[in-house]
Amino acid sequence: MNKSKTRKLTPPTKKEELPLKDKPTRKDESDESMVEWKHINWRKLERRVFKLQKRIYKASARGDVKTVRRLQKTLMRSWSAKCLAVRRVTQDNQGKKTAGVDGIKSLTPIQRHELVTKLKLNPKARPTRRVWIPKPGTEEKRPLGIPTMYDRALQALVKLALEPDWEARFEPNSYGFRPGRSCHDAIGAIFTAIAQKSKYVFDADIAKCVRRDS
Repeated sequence: MNKSKTRKLTPPTKKEELPLKDKPTRKDESDESMVEWKHINWRKLERRVFKLQKRIYKASARGDVKTVRRLQKTLMRSWSAKCLAVRRVTQDNQGKKTAGVDGIKSLTPIQRHELVTKLKLNPKARPTRRVWIPKPGTEEKRPLGIPTMYDRALQALVKLALEPDWEARFEPNSYGFRPGRSCHDAIGAIFTAIAQKSKYVFDADIAKCVRRDS
């Protein structure tokens, strides 16, 4: 008779798991908010905000208002967008050392971090500080309202959310106060329009035509 061969059964070995500290984890914005201001990866933040802005632009171009509003709310709650807005107001802009009615100016890195955490859309803004600046080439002066540092950072944050939405709907031949466009683009468009045929150019100051009742 043939002897039956017996095989020893061994329980299947479990997969060796990495220790918790060695597991690859994805950094979220709550972890990044603990980074010092000088160590923030600004290129990474700009790419993250630009991706959201591209999605807002595409949704606005196809007329998807619901998606546009949802993405705008996401962008305004984003820590990356808040940091970029605070950096633009407190470091990049020429008026970074100009104070509003609260007298706050020239923020330290710690104060910039605190401003990022406090940024939230409020229904009411603080009063502006009114100064009179001279008009170039004339003796007249025009009024200028200077908001507080908080309100300026909030305006920069809202601009990041609204700009891609309106860029998808603006006229292709307008060049005033638009990102990526300058007076050189307007000069080039004028040259292209009048190169083949002479045309009239109408220049007027509309503010002078409006009646102001005292």
